Amino acid sequence: MCGIYATNIPFCKEEVQAKLESIQFRGPDYTGFTSIDDLILGHLRLSILDLDERSHQPMLFEELSIVFNGEIYNFQEIREELECLGHNFITSGDTEVLLKGYKQWGEGILPKLNGMFAFVIYNKNTQNLFCARDRFGIKPFYYSWIDGKIEICSQLRPICQNKIIDQKAIGMFLDCTYIPSPYTIYKDVFKLPPGNILELNLNTNVLVVKEYWNLKKIIPLQLSYNQAKDQLHELLKDAVKIRLQSDVPFGTFLSGGIDSALVSSIASKVSKDRIKTFSIGFDDPKYDESKIAAQFANIINSEHTETICRPEDILEMIPKLVSVYDEPFADSSALPSLLLNKVTKQYVTMALSGDGGDESFLGYNHFDWVNKFKFFIKIPYLLRKNLSKLLVFNVFKSRTEPIKRIFNIKSKNEFIAGIFVGYNSIVKNRNLDWLSNYEGYKIWANDWIQSTADLNIKLWLENDSNVKVDRASMAYSVEVRSPFLDYRIVEFARTLPISYRYIPGRKKRILRDILKEYISEEIFDQPKKGFAVPIGKWIREELREEFVGNLSDEFLNEVPNLNVVKFKKMFKEHLDGKGDYSSYVWRVYVLSKWYQEFGFYKKTDAK
Repeated sequence: MCGIYATNIPFCKEEVQAKLESIQFRGPDYTGFTSIDDLILGHLRLSILDLDERSHQPMLFEELSIVFNGEIYNFQEIREELECLGHNFITSGDTEVLLKGYKQWGEGILPKLNGMFAFVIYNKNTQNLFCARDRFGIKPFYYSWIDGKIEICSQLRPICQNKIIDQKAIGMFLDCTYIPSPYTIYKDVFKLPPGNILELNLNTNVLVVKEYWNLKKIIPLQLSYNQAKDQLHELLKDAVKIRLQSDVPFGTFLSGGIDSALVSSIASKVSKDRIKTFSIGFDDPKYDESKIAAQFANIINSEHTETICRPEDILEMIPKLVSVYDEPFADSSALPSLLLNKVTKQYVTMALSGDGGDESFLGYNHFDWVNKFKFFIKIPYLLRKNLSKLLVFNVFKSRTEPIKRIFNIKSKNEFIAGIFVGYNSIVKNRNLDWLSNYEGYKIWANDWIQSTADLNIKLWLENDSNVKVDRASMAYSVEVRSPFLDYRIVEFARTLPISYRYIPGRKKRILRDILKEYISEEIFDQPKKGFAVPIGKWIREELREEFVGNLSDEFLNEVPNLNVVKFKKMFKEHLDGKGDYSSYVWRVYVLSKWYQEFGFYKKTDAK
């Protein structure tokens, strides 16, 4: 796990060093950079495998040079294949395998890789730059391309100097709580989409971005439920096992949920040592899962560490969130994630997580909404539209307003997209044209629930969940590995009937039945809380002064395309307890802190 950097801009040594130092937390163990022709390659190393200096980067082999962030979990298997083809190795890590695999197969190395990765390989003979990002965007890849000059990095901060805010991106953020790829908060700076390659020839200045992997139209497997369960269990055991390869201490994140409980249970069985587990709780019982997590830890006999997240912790973490996430990011669960990783780093350098289970195995509450709406939409549109007029708005408009909007939805695709971009908006002139980058969900599956899951994977997983986990862990130099994001598991899950994964009242059915082999269902069968934060209550109470102080008229009028009148009404109603608009309040607050952190707005004291 590391940070990568590459550019053909002729920066001096001190400038490159300063850029790398600004994200030193991604790789505190070693900083390296080199110049080859007109290209500068830089690397920050967090040592997990082969701790020897021989695995430092940039790594060179014949005409090739590489900087690589991530882990290739099946590198031993690829190494053996390369050895049979005559290659020799001087390290015991995965970087050399990736470099020599590219030497042997070129672009053909990518389908062989099982892992999380973002890398740059330079061929000095052809002056060709070959870059790739993993299938699900677990590892970040940013690039700026202006007038033949490229700058690539694992984070935005080193490449954002003198950049201009993209006002369209502000609208995307206000709708989604994140900025979806390929866009960023800045003009002329982009994210390389997951499953994509970027190639640039420094002679011709021709830059090409193309896809090497994507979800595809589903071909169902003809398996009985028990056959599917057994095959999935074996896949999960292997996904956990290959992610336990490490030369540093490791642990697992353990919430009260099914996914992390299953990963931790399997890790406990597979590991030769007693595992360490880490959980976070809240002093509000509506959000707290720490007691259930402690029960799980007791059953699997892990060495358990529990941390309680309080409002004062959140206040302390906000500057960290704004700083390490680089662009506006308003998933409030990033705050306890930061705290969890801060505590975890005191004990281990690598941790397994349950991220990705909800997407493939249909664990989110919105799958229930989809299941109901697919019957509701059979009511003719005009009749539904008239029915919406009969809805009485009570004092909690935040609850009835979305329902009224849903009554007016015309199609399946509009409903599914609305789950991720919202049925209500604080954007003045809303433009959702960017969703055309994610239209595959409309054709890959016929089933409503699977279509929703596919958009979950392509849009939300990459741009929200994976960003949250990467930045929160890297902020404290912790590597997080997610067995559920093994591409074999994602692809296998999509071939299974919906009924194997979801039935009303029993989400993640197949995972529950596997978990029963480790933990009694009476213990884990609890209402889903996820990693939610009691942010709505905190905005009204403990953090009220902080929010009121930052969401001044002066700032709100600075925000491009914000419907200020509508937002101020929402904010007031939230503070008065007349509705829950915490999601909207939080995202505008995060934007205000980001503006301040990156020098786009200077807060003035109230007179």
